Amino acid sequence: MSIVDKMLGAITPPESQEARDKATAKARAAATPGDWLSMALDHHGQIRSAFENAHGALSPEDRLAAFKALATVLNGHSLAEEVVLYPALAKNGEKAHAGLAYTEQTTAKMQMAELERIDPADEAWRDKLEHIQGAVLHHMFEEEGAWFLELKEKAPDQDFLTKRYGEEYNRYVFGVEAPAKQAQNAEPRSFLGEADAESDLEEVGRNNAGPLQLGERTQDEADRPI
Repeated sequence: MSIVDKMLGAITPPESQEARDKATAKARAAATPGDWLSMALDHHGQIRSAFENAHGALSPEDRLAAFKALATVLNGHSLAEEVVLYPALAKNGEKAHAGLAYTEQTTAKMQMAELERIDPADEAWRDKLEHIQGAVLHHMFEEEGAWFLELKEKAPDQDFLTKRYGEEYNRYVFGVEAPAKQAQNAEPRSFLGEADAESDLEEVGRNNAGPLQLGERTQDEADRPI
């Protein structure tokens, strides 16, 4: 077990599936259609589906394709959170939660980088995937059960957060930046039902030249100050 695995285990105490479902339902009740919270929750659903698809993949080729699809939605989702939501969380009196959120996602990125270097035919690939899944599910539980509810309650600029979150996600996943009006009033492909969005992400994964690492950024994003 690597040092990162040990760190991951230390910061991801298990919670029941029932507790996770309640947290998701609570967050859904606080969201409004098309806002940043509903987008983030949709992405959480896509991430859960992507993990299940990866677990169900049997051949090395299918595992690589599933990894690419998982990395795509994780990259887009985490980037949008790190650029938009976590700074807003810190700005509105929740610096401790924002700091922990960054730490957990950085750990997950390190795990994804390790998974990319494991032979997909090796049983160690599935073991690593399970470690990552446990960490990510716990992270989403914290967001849905507390952190995002705090941001929804405290931040006065909800429309701005919605616009910027959608822009960052779409820029990474689809290579486009929706106009401000469209980002606020329309639903991009990634915000459709989970089945349709899952199909979109699988197609993105198949078309990528190689596996993506969580936290990878485009040159345009790298040049832009955060």
